[in-house]
Amino acid sequence: MGKVSMAGTTSFLVNANPTVTILENCKKMAELRQIHAHMIKTSLVKHNFAISRLVNSCCLHGALDYASSIFHRIEDPNPFIFFTLIKGFYGSSNPLQCLILYAHMLSSSKSLDGVEFSLPSVLKVCAELGALKEAMQIYGQILKNHWQADSYVSNSVVRMFLEIGEIELARRVFDRMSKRDLISWNSMITGYVRAGEIDLAHEIFDMMPERDLVSCNAMIDGYGKDARCELAEEVFGMMNEKDVVTWTSMISAYVRSHRPREALVKFREMLRVGVKPDAPAIVSVLSAIADLGFVEEGKWLHSYICTNKIKLTSGFVGSALIDMYAKCGYIEDAYDVFRSLYHRRNIGDWNSMISGLAMHGLGQEAIEVFLDLERMEISPDDITFLGLLSACSHAGLVNEGQFYFKIMQEKYKIIPKIQHYGCLIDLYGRVGRFEDTLATIHHMPMEADVLAWKAILSASVKHGNVAIGETAALKVIELTPADSSCYILLSNIYAKSGRWDDVENVRLMMKKRGMKKVPGCSSIFVNGKVHEFIMGKTMDVNYGGGVLSKTKEMVSLLKKEGYEPDLTQVLRDVGEDEKERLLSFHSEKMALAFGLIKKANSAPIQIVKNLRICCDCHSFMKLASRIYNRRLIVRDQNRFHHFKDGICSCNDYWTQQMQRTNALNTPSLCCPENSWAVMLLSKNDIVLGLATIYRQLLCLKISRGRTVSSLELIVDTSACFNERKISLVRYQLPVKTWTGVEEI
Repeated sequence: MGKVSMAGTTSFLVNANPTVTILENCKKMAELRQIHAHMIKTSLVKHNFAISRLVNSCCLHGALDYASSIFHRIEDPNPFIFFTLIKGFYGSSNPLQCLILYAHMLSSSKSLDGVEFSLPSVLKVCAELGALKEAMQIYGQILKNHWQADSYVSNSVVRMFLEIGEIELARRVFDRMSKRDLISWNSMITGYVRAGEIDLAHEIFDMMPERDLVSCNAMIDGYGKDARCELAEEVFGMMNEKDVVTWTSMISAYVRSHRPREALVKFREMLRVGVKPDAPAIVSVLSAIADLGFVEEGKWLHSYICTNKIKLTSGFVGSALIDMYAKCGYIEDAYDVFRSLYHRRNIGDWNSMISGLAMHGLGQEAIEVFLDLERMEISPDDITFLGLLSACSHAGLVNEGQFYFKIMQEKYKIIPKIQHYGCLIDLYGRVGRFEDTLATIHHMPMEADVLAWKAILSASVKHGNVAIGETAALKVIELTPADSSCYILLSNIYAKSGRWDDVENVRLMMKKRGMKKVPGCSSIFVNGKVHEFIMGKTMDVNYGGGVLSKTKEMVSLLKKEGYEPDLTQVLRDVGEDEKERLLSFHSEKMALAFGLIKKANSAPIQIVKNLRICCDCHSFMKLASRIYNRRLIVRDQNRFHHFKDGICSCNDYWTQQMQRTNALNTPSLCCPENSWAVMLLSKNDIVLGLATIYRQLLCLKISRGRTVSSLELIVDTSACFNERKISLVRYQLPVKTWTGVEEI
């Protein structure tokens, strides 16, 4: 029989020592300290294997300081003890200690045997810290010692360079690998997708000898981020095995490509095959519903979340639910969800609520929410102030907007981004303060983007400022020559000024460049289906005739109640009869007609329009809400309008300046003698602006020389924020003869 060495016998005895074997069963640091004391007393601390097990147990219990104190008392630590402590510090609050320990190991070890085991942890730390210089030194050492032959080490190097952002170095290492496994291929694909290099990811994907779930999921995610839904669908279709990540990535791809209907279809298919959605899937579907703007699907999903006990605190589910209800026009439901999460102190929930109030024009309410945030000592971020400034802009709160733009920088030390300056520009533009608008652009630390110039262009159309409008339009065309909206806005400025030759020149320019005007499209959700109405486009034969007939009936009925079409909204050089015909069949009027036909008498009618609602349709909707006793919700390109009892939640803020501009140039039509004015019309003898208690602006426009004996003034004394608590106060005002335009 061969002789057994004394060292081998000692190692065996240490391994079998009961003190060493019970280390794994320790559940408290107090127990480990007792064992440590026993090891000192019995001299077990002099054996590297025993002390490495103790260091490892301390690391597993998170006692890194205690583990370090043990380590520093070891006379000659071997690479395995270094590996144990390096692994412990990786993922801790002090990852830099891994690099320090690695350097210590290299300088103190007599042999490099076992050093390679610490490399994956050290390389991960380099990636986490973005330490490219140290990473290059370690990679040089790997090459020098031929450790790159180990695929585990090479894969770690590839991932490290990808996470640092050095994708070319990662590819170089990948190409030089003698043996690549699935981890190698998937690392490259994932890294390319994360870097936005989808074509390079596609190249690697095509080169793969075999693909697995990870590689396919990564490509679906990449194609989705690059708005290549067709390629994502192709990969999705060829997969035999799909997990929740696969379905979520495909749904997200549809959402990012602005195809929310397909996202909902895919989600229902996911449920049908028995895959339980996770939080990211729920968030993506809520985003799709928000894009569509129809709350029925959203309420169904909210019910699903509650039934399946999916926590609103999971990921961004709560924030997405608030955002969905707000974008679907149900700001009260959004607020209910927000209040249920009030205690969470998650800034995303507060941002969603403030942004939701902003799009509904509820500036004062948004400010109140922000003040609550401050009272709870929650730190706002740049998105918070973006929503707050947007709220001030939509509500015309100029002083407040200026104040919050200032404290964002001075109190919270947040540097404004281009989006914040864009909100400030929009705020000034909406109220016609063009000097402040241009001064803001001049003093911005960055070049104004297309959205900033578009805000000025829209304001120029609103206020009839041709000179500034032309300048802004040319800037927008320079920045985005393929965007048809800027040409349309420029054409509208010329049309309002009666410069029809210039209108024709703009249209010829569009035709020459192959651009077409985006037609107005209004959608309405009825009986589980979205119905679209586009002016001039043939409708479904099943209901087209009924919609046209109902539209004509609505116009006729509203005319009897005092409605007169605002022909100034038709920016075409045609006769008045043709203008009136064109106004009658605006897409939102046809959608309203369809809703009145198909929806129950008590049900609110919700319409989503892709462009801004015009003044005529705005006045039409207000009067229709009173005549038909229906709550109407219109989401246009910019914001929400809630119509009820002849009043709009927007407070007619954005239409008032337009109406004031047109008043002196447009002949007014007379109302009957001794009539009562109870609604806001855009082009009648009396235009009554109804305000909420926060911003009361009353504007009476009486046709020149007419006398009205009395006027019924309706003031909504409740905030539009809570439409369940409407309180109306009626006043009788004696009205004398008015001339021109006067304000109270």
